[in-house]
Amino acid sequence: MDIENTAELRLLIECARGGSLTAASREMGITPAAASAMLKKLEARLGVRLAERSTRALRLTMAGERLRDYAQRALELLDEGLALVSEGEGPAGKGRGNQAALRGRIRLSASSDLTRRVLLPLLDSFLDLHPGVELQLSVGDALQDVVRDEVDLALRYGELADSRLVARKLHDGRRLLVASPDYLKRQGRPAHPGELTQHECIRFKIGDRLEREWRFWRRDAMQAAPVEVSVQGRRTADDGGIAHQWALEGRGLTYKSDLDIRDSLASGALVEVLPEWVGRPMPLHALMPSQRFLPLRLKALVDHLAQGLRRP
Repeated sequence: MDIENTAELRLLIECARGGSLTAASREMGITPAAASAMLKKLEARLGVRLAERSTRALRLTMAGERLRDYAQRALELLDEGLALVSEGEGPAGKGRGNQAALRGRIRLSASSDLTRRVLLPLLDSFLDLHPGVELQLSVGDALQDVVRDEVDLALRYGELADSRLVARKLHDGRRLLVASPDYLKRQGRPAHPGELTQHECIRFKIGDRLEREWRFWRRDAMQAAPVEVSVQGRRTADDGGIAHQWALEGRGLTYKSDLDIRDSLASGALVEVLPEWVGRPMPLHALMPSQRFLPLRLKALVDHLAQGLRRP
């Protein structure tokens, strides 16, 4: 092994965070000269340049950034393991399990409507259970690259295509056609998917792709070919929360995941249209970059979300 101690890894992380050897040395409680010597020694031993230095600043090279990413995850796992051992085995830890020992940061990415209407109470209850955990939440419907954007956990709807990711299915749902009672009172209720061409449909856009067709299967004939309808409407959004809000205000029909709209359906604010039909499958997955680094706090959060999403 070419790393003599964890201080070298921590130095690399602090250099990236602070942007200079001076800031890194201050954070670690050593002199700038000692920090510089430690970094030079590590580079010499690895045979690769880890940082570009100037008189005032420091920038990691590509090799340095790669090592920093692995070092950060490795040290987070080590810190978590030490906490589990010390709190679980000591007198204060006996009889209370490992709940309080979970600590560290979780970078979570999720869509807007799912986050606001479903996830927030689950995330808050998890943080209440684990005061040592820090959550960095990125909310939006644009798909992030889980590996490139350094996301620990992403919650995504739909089928999976990225083999670099570890996935766990949290919810096996479908899209439903919904509208407000006020809209249906004013515009009438369609009796068949084909009649949607006569209605104001609130469509959704992901990136450059606009959903122009909605698919439906009869509940009593799921193996049959779906009915595909080209829909039109004056309102299009790249944010599921906005599409949901427009539907609540009676602006039109929308085609949403059953999970996002379940509270609105339960309250009667939205009603299911064409209840004998269902839309395309919309499973929700928890995605993680790899199986190599899966801190216990991350596994615990996924378990917590899975349990919370099971409720009717």
